[in-house]
Amino acid sequence: MSVYRPLVCLLKHGTTLRVCRTVTTWSPVGAAFNAKVQRRLDLYQQNVGLFGVPELSSVDGFEVVQDRALQETEQLVQKACSSPPGFETVETFDKLSDSLCRVADLVIIKVAHPDPSYREAAEKACINIGTMVERLNTNVELFKSLKDLLDNEEIMAKLDPEKRKVAELFMFDFEISGIHLDEKKRKEAVNLNVKLLDLSNQFLMGCNMPNRIEKRVLPEHIHQHFSKEGKYIQIGGLHADVPDDLVREVAYKIFLYPNANMMHTLEELLSSRDKLARLVGYESYAHRALKGTMAKSPEAVMNFLQLLTDKLSDRTSKDFEMMRDMKAKLNPRNPELMPWDQPYFSGVIRAERFNIEPSLYSPYFSLGACMEGLNSVFTHLFGVSLMAEQPGSGEVWSEDVRKLAVVHETEGLLGYIYCDFFYRPDKPHQDCHFTIRGGRRLDDGQYQLPVVVLMLNLPQPTRSAPTLLSPGMMENLFHEMGHAMHSMLGRTRYQHVTGTRCATDFAEVPSILMEYFATDYRVINQFARHYQTGQPLPKSMVARLCESKKVCGAADTQLQVFYAVLDQVYHGNSKNQSTTDILIDMQKKYYGLPYIPNTAWQLRFSHLIGYGAKYYSYLMSRAVASMVWKQCFYKDPLNRETGERYRREMLAHGGGKEPMLMVEGMLQKRPSIEDFVNALVSDLEPDFETFIMDSEG
Repeated sequence: MSVYRPLVCLLKHGTTLRVCRTVTTWSPVGAAFNAKVQRRLDLYQQNVGLFGVPELSSVDGFEVVQDRALQETEQLVQKACSSPPGFETVETFDKLSDSLCRVADLVIIKVAHPDPSYREAAEKACINIGTMVERLNTNVELFKSLKDLLDNEEIMAKLDPEKRKVAELFMFDFEISGIHLDEKKRKEAVNLNVKLLDLSNQFLMGCNMPNRIEKRVLPEHIHQHFSKEGKYIQIGGLHADVPDDLVREVAYKIFLYPNANMMHTLEELLSSRDKLARLVGYESYAHRALKGTMAKSPEAVMNFLQLLTDKLSDRTSKDFEMMRDMKAKLNPRNPELMPWDQPYFSGVIRAERFNIEPSLYSPYFSLGACMEGLNSVFTHLFGVSLMAEQPGSGEVWSEDVRKLAVVHETEGLLGYIYCDFFYRPDKPHQDCHFTIRGGRRLDDGQYQLPVVVLMLNLPQPTRSAPTLLSPGMMENLFHEMGHAMHSMLGRTRYQHVTGTRCATDFAEVPSILMEYFATDYRVINQFARHYQTGQPLPKSMVARLCESKKVCGAADTQLQVFYAVLDQVYHGNSKNQSTTDILIDMQKKYYGLPYIPNTAWQLRFSHLIGYGAKYYSYLMSRAVASMVWKQCFYKDPLNRETGERYRREMLAHGGGKEPMLMVEGMLQKRPSIEDFVNALVSDLEPDFETFIMDSEG
């Protein structure tokens, strides 16, 4: 019996599948996601453990898998240090990485499991593994075993490109930890790394902490928009979508009000990053962070951002003028456009011009229909099917988590995707992709199948309707599934470079490319149908939705440019100004709306931690995705030959190949910075067919 049989064949295993009433017929994968699964307790069913790992059937199992990984690590370190340099050196290092990652990557449990004891156990195991990683990165003998390989020209000449790339990546991990320094400087590097870990955690915690103000200070009629705590009002966000101008202004000024402790934390963080980068031999932290990326250097990133600013300048000015006119129309007594206005008025203009009320679209985007659409895209492009599989007892951390087997028509089972799609109060409110186990070639020739988790925050289905997605939710689903398929379709020899473990400015390309599929009528028409009537989503509605995104698109893009520039300057060589002075200068040069005194937006810029010096990556990845879409998929988005070429040239390599070589292989030319800029700007060009369609309608 196949292990990846459809869910409809699994109902005998103690599961009731209650499909919400509709007049449409769903495929097995569609039915699985348009249903509310209620699992009956089966006392005789063996607990298989989280992700099918038997040890993780109880809280104590985290210590067991941690200790086993640490024991394996000691054995592998001994092997690496005692063996002569050769082909096996890279294999041993990758086994080391795999053993540690399979525990460290259980981070999903420490943020998503509803049981606090599981979250605590997972976090403890992750910390212990992290400590071991720090020890390994400063292990001189281990470093020497890899250096002996890299210094041996005869052996290196015989290594294939992937093996050579992986060896170089491991060496980079050593170098940024200061392993090549003398003992005194090496200790300094270790201390800086420890300090940075603490500062990063402090900053991330502070980024989302609300600010508060006494109730009496604010007009009573706006109190209802905020949380109350005794005589105080708590403001934990920008409230950017609220129609009331005063609410947006108050939220902006109070939420972004400077906090002295946070300011000190950020300045210490940036200073320590700079010290560490210089200590290990880099001109700045940005130079260190950009090694191995598509951009390569801070100079190239700034060139890209400046060219984009220049190209967008006229359009950005027109966008701001449109917003000013709209604000003057709705609030003639206060017509000046301010930073808290952009998200709201750009949305108002889109809705007014294109009538894109999300509730008009949601009935066509049931979760099951969208999953059918994804299944259709992957089947057409890659010969891959998503098959719903019943998880075993204890395999998932919440009853509403679904399990998908990813199956190729000739290669068989490629891996598993756990879909944690539904909102829970104790769950992070962010959409993300987690690698649980990376793919790699095993010693016996078998392949270690990748396992990933996709986390979204969608509404639960009701008794009368399945989960209905807004257009934005649907795009996010396609985006995250792009990450998952990157993990599934790679067949790298080493897990250290599996799937999304690649350069940051390349990692978003497959996911952003899926957004283009999600907005093409030829693709949407494959699945978007009304959950009650079965009627397809009209083509004119799809066209209006796509065109609406271009409205104020230049201003939206320029805001991202401003954030990316700020990130570069903070991590570059400009150390004589405060972070707020830098913010003021960069906002004036790269944005267009005024800086508001006594605000410090940088203290809410949480991406400075995970994307330090690489926030530009989203823009560059979008440029590449745009070029791949237009040059390769636009004429025939479901063409199998193009899909196979895309897998072969880009998805298959993970981080085992230089990112620009993958892009060059797909586009059959190496794009320049100007090509990136032109791709982003061309995405903002209006499609006149849409206006013709609207006028005819």
